Amino acid sequence: MSGRRLKVGLVGSSGGHLDHLYLLRSFWENEDRFWACFDKQDARSHLEGETFYPLYYPANRSLKALIINNHRAIKILRKEKPDMIISSGAAPAVPFYVLGKMMGIKLVFIETFDRFNKPSLTGKICYRFADVFIVQWEGMKKIYPKAIYIGSIF
Repeated sequence: MSGRRLKVGLVGSSGGHLDHLYLLRSFWENEDRFWACFDKQDARSHLEGETFYPLYYPANRSLKALIINNHRAIKILRKEKPDMIISSGAAPAVPFYVLGKMMGIKLVFIETFDRFNKPSLTGKICYRFADVFIVQWEGMKKIYPKAIYIGSIF
């Protein structure tokens, strides 16, 4: 990217999804970045001092949350203009991936470690939009044929 730092959006729920993204620190720590996540204690602890946008929760299978987080995603993406969005799920990833694809943003999705024999709902949706789809279990390549297997990030 011609010597400039990447602008990376790290998007997900709190808990294990946030932990997955945080473990990628060696990638994102020297890049311009922002986080979009649930405003919960673990997120506030992990992300102290980071650019952080709170997302509405509970979000799983909630039309209300999808509408609210879609509106927030539009505002965040217009303001931040990232080169790339990385997520490991869950529900908050969906509006960012749909909008990100329409805006030409590179999308990287990491199916979570606990998905070793069946896909997550978010993974199934984001697989359609992701430029790079990563799995942590080799057997998941049967479900996501275009995925890249990297092994565990833990």
